[in-house]
Amino acid sequence: MIDIVTIETPELGDRSYLVTDGDAALVVDPQRDIERVLAAAANRGVRITHVAETHIHNDYVSGGLALARATGAAYLVAGEEPVYFEAERTAVFGGDRLCVGSFEVTVTATPGHTPHHLAYVVGPSGGPPTAVLTGGSMLFGSAGRTDLIDPNQTHALTRSQWRSIRGLGALPGAVSVHPTHGFGSFCSGAPAPATDASTIAAEWNVNPGLVLDEDTFVHLMLAGFGPVPSYYRHMAPLNRAGPDAANVFMPSEVGPAELRARLAWGAWVVDLRPRRHFAAAHVPGSVNIEGGPLLATYVGWTLPWGAHVILVGDDPGQVARAQRDLTRIGADRVGAHALAHVATGPGHDVRSYRLATFRDLAAAYTGHRPVVLDVRRPDEWKASHLADAMHIPLYELVARAPEVPQGTEVWVHCAGGFRASIAASLLDNGERELIVVDDDWSAAASHGLHVEQA
Repeated sequence: MIDIVTIETPELGDRSYLVTDGDAALVVDPQRDIERVLAAAANRGVRITHVAETHIHNDYVSGGLALARATGAAYLVAGEEPVYFEAERTAVFGGDRLCVGSFEVTVTATPGHTPHHLAYVVGPSGGPPTAVLTGGSMLFGSAGRTDLIDPNQTHALTRSQWRSIRGLGALPGAVSVHPTHGFGSFCSGAPAPATDASTIAAEWNVNPGLVLDEDTFVHLMLAGFGPVPSYYRHMAPLNRAGPDAANVFMPSEVGPAELRARLAWGAWVVDLRPRRHFAAAHVPGSVNIEGGPLLATYVGWTLPWGAHVILVGDDPGQVARAQRDLTRIGADRVGAHALAHVATGPGHDVRSYRLATFRDLAAAYTGHRPVVLDVRRPDEWKASHLADAMHIPLYELVARAPEVPQGTEVWVHCAGGFRASIAASLLDNGERELIVVDDDWSAAASHGLHVEQA
């Protein structure tokens, strides 16, 4: 019997897999913090004999090479991919077959998400296939985006993606589908239904690559691509180089004076606390990116690549969790940390701003027209927005901050408050009176604000 263990990374919207017959194991698309995979294998008493990549990843730093080194496993990487660890990879190609313990793995070429993308079909030796590890090709009710490699290749890759999904669709209907992307990752293409498991038969009812003809699929995909986090362009080069395992250590603690000195020297201070705590008191010049599922994505999307980072948290545990999250995208320059109650304690210069609701914003229109800044993505803005708001997506705000009026109140909103707090912290230099709308966007119209719909 083949058992497939899912190792989730909700912080990046991805999954890794441990496929085992109870003795030997294949690991597919491991994240950089390989301890989770090693623990999963140890808990089941199995040997990792093979580690496989479906593709050179664009959204996280792989732990594949480090895991192969740690276990002595064969490291399966598409033979067409140029990598700098040639001596350590086992080059595989579509059509290759190999045995892992008592089960068989068939390598299947599935170009689309990347030019040399692979899927891995597994089943008992001599028996029918039972599962397919699809990476960024067939996702649950969707497909991996095809615009991350080169604009000149996007159209051709999208057509390849349709053909690859059709090829996977020829597998028996009972075959279970196990994608890497599709759980919040920006590597996902078309919108997907919320589900936790699928089969080839189920995908024939919902997957655009199976229910649509090629031209319609291509049109849908090309029209649906959203923004790409800026750190993505650094992931493939790191993965081609062969990254080491995450080196997680507790950075040294610094006091308020050293924290402010490093900030003045060009370090980025990331405050991990909930936005209500940050709004009440924070170190001037610090950026509020709350610790949790979205931290790594928005640190990578907001800060300059390679920035020296100091983390501010409520306790060392919060800092340690954040540092681990950041290693998954190669943000390794966390040079120090500070405890929030010390950094913002009595006698130290701090800043603050208001939190409000859409009801409060509606009341602010009495007698004058407030400045409202919407920092949501363009697709969100297009769907609905306040009629008189200015729109600067969060990921463009650092470059476009001079466009935001100074010497006045500025109400900042997103869809729920998380991104608005990041935006306000980036603008909080004393030149504006900032108010963060810490409220759900769905409440805006109910308070009489003029919302324009698409």
